[in-house]
Amino acid sequence: MTVRQFEEEREARELSPFACLSSNSLGRAREEEPCDIRTCFIRDRDRILHSKSFRRLKHKTQVFIAPEGDHYRTRLTHTLEVSGIARTIARALRLNEDLCEAIAMGHDLGHTPFGHGGERELSALTDGKFSHNIQSVRVVEKIERGGKGLNLTREVLDGIACHSGEAKAQTLEGQIVALSDRIAYINHDIDDACRGGMLRESDIPGEYKDILGHRHSKRINTLVLDTISASTGKNAICMSDEVYNAMMGLRKFMFERVYRADYALRQEEKVRGMIAKLFEYYSRDIDRMPDEYRDIAERDGVTSAVCDYIACMTDRYALNVYSELFLPISWTGI
Repeated sequence: MTVRQFEEEREARELSPFACLSSNSLGRAREEEPCDIRTCFIRDRDRILHSKSFRRLKHKTQVFIAPEGDHYRTRLTHTLEVSGIARTIARALRLNEDLCEAIAMGHDLGHTPFGHGGERELSALTDGKFSHNIQSVRVVEKIERGGKGLNLTREVLDGIACHSGEAKAQTLEGQIVALSDRIAYINHDIDDACRGGMLRESDIPGEYKDILGHRHSKRINTLVLDTISASTGKNAICMSDEVYNAMMGLRKFMFERVYRADYALRQEEKVRGMIAKLFEYYSRDIDRMPDEYRDIAERDGVTSAVCDYIACMTDRYALNVYSELFLPISWTGI
């Protein structure tokens, strides 16, 4: 018996009847010989972890654009927080932690530079056809490994696609990641907003703090424990009405005070202008893009290729390219 087979037997013996077992995976688009050591979901996690798109997350905005401080979240640290929360919930419910981790690691790979402002502009430029969750699937299927993709399992692809928006993941593990994403960003964005001087802890409405907690760690703990309690014994991932409504109230508060505040909107206007200029420039001259994106243009069309190229940019790379293309170079003499 291989290590993988031993692990698959352990899953079948110990995990919940509602868990997605590695041995029951729907498989990959292209069949592969199974690994002797790793289950299919661990293998997916490793492929994402070693991908170029995963490494780029460390230089992509979470909320604050190109923050100066070392302690603000990036897409990478957000991804790790989502993964940690998801694994905690999955372990308590005896669901598949490895599947949760693989989905969490890949869920934001398609995010644009400059956060949701960049996403909104690419969506506007493509008549609503661009969204970061669908782009994340495109990254792992069509862009990574020179266009060959990572050939991930269907369960991981489904969880990535359904972590945001109206569609619900087919597995409970995918549903855990979607909820963990919300738990993570609401709370760490409060922490970053307080660090950046946009909020004080005392600004958070007491009606939500009285339910969720008066500290960052306490609020996350409350949300995680409530999810575990409400979901135990059920073929669903859910929260109690009281805690869920408090979380959504806190989310609404963050939209009003941080995400859509005047300062954030002014920065977003600048970001969207940059994205629009880059989109126009590369749409007119695809030869200025790297070879892999020119190949995409031949296969999927210019618009798809330009979206892929811009979406894959980090914040600093987009700023450098924009500066090179559209800002004058300082005179230093001949």
